[in-house]
This record gives sequence, structure tokens and C-alpha cells, in this order.
Amino acid sequence: MTEYLVPTKAAQAEFTEKRSTFIGQVWPVDSEEQARAYIEETKKKHYDARHNCWCYLVKDGPVRYSDDGEPQGTAGQPMLAVFQKEGITGVCCVVTRYFGGVLLGAGGLVRAYTQAAKDALDAAGVSVVRRWVELAVDCPYSFLERVKNECAACDGVVGDVEYAAGVTVHALLPEEQAEGFSARMTELSAGAFSAVELGEAFKAVPISR
Repeated sequence: MTEYLVPTKAAQAEFTEKRSTFIGQVWPVDSEEQARAYIEETKKKHYDARHNCWCYLVKDGPVRYSDDGEPQGTAGQPMLAVFQKEGITGVCCVVTRYFGGVLLGAGGLVRAYTQAAKDALDAAGVSVVRRWVELAVDCPYSFLERVKNECAACDGVVGDVEYAAGVTVHALLPEEQAEGFSARMTELSAGAFSAVELGEAFKAVPISR
């Protein structure tokens, strides 16, 4: 089973530490060329910054990082470690630093660049890429929360909910969980309603962490 985590979208986060401004940016990427393009674009945009440190992890491809003039090991590597720890791939991150005149020391730099990368990732959100089975459940309103809870228990994601005389819950279930979820719906309702399979798709779906 193929499954991996990627950023949901491009995002940015900013904070100030001892008068230095750190701007973290994250992008989903499919190739090294795409990552390099984002890095160059950021360097041009923030040409007046003291540092534009970066890292990227391409799925089934290269992993690179740069301290861009910061002391070795205080920027690019800590940024990269954020994504490796979270299990994220297909990502490019650039942290821009506008120097505020106060030295942070090696430990302070590591913490600042780590925070910048983590804040940007939090802003981007995380999606899981895998094969999903889309199901629809028609049920009474009184069962809505139960259906949502059962979906979550099976590592599924609730999508659109249609409201009429009853409700129709659209859900994405990991392929290995779909059969069990369907059986649980029949059991939960004593056969009054069931889950109908609508199709399958291999795609990225946002998840809560």
C-alpha cells in the first residue's frame, strides 16, 4: 500500500525574535526543478534580506538544504528535520531572515529556523496521499454524529453532507477500511441503511493532526 504525507497548500508564517524577522514559506513540490524555482523566486523577492535559507524533499528524489550564510548546521538542517520528523515529503521550504542587529547564538538560530519551518507547515496543513474509496451513507439525522465518529475510527475523512428529509454523508475511507466501515453501517442501523460505494481515487486528502 502506497501512502505518504505532503503539504496541503502553499503557506507563509512570520514572527520576530530579538528584532530579527523570520518569514517561513512552504510549498508542495513534485520535482527538484519546481523546488529550485520557488527558492530563486523567494531570493529575488527578498533580495534585501540577510539570509534566505532553504530545504526541500522530493518524493523518490533528492533531499537538499542550505544555511545561506548562517553558521553551519543552524538553519537548513534544522528546517529539514521538521519535515523529516513529521514524515512530510514533496515539500520545499524557505525561511527568510531580516537581521535585527542582535545575535541569537547557535542555539537561538536553530530554534528560530525550526519554529519558522514548523509554523509555515502548520499554516499549510498536511494531506495524506493514498488510494481512497468514496462511500455515501443515507441515514436519519439522529445517526449523523455516529456515522462521522465511525468514519474517524476507520481513519476516514468526512466530505460533503447533504441535508434533506434525512442526511447523506459522503466519506473517503482507506481502501483496507472500506469493507469494515460498510459492515459497521449495516450493523449500526440494524440493516436500516448502508454505505454505498461510489468509486475509488488515488489523491491527496487533508487530514487533521
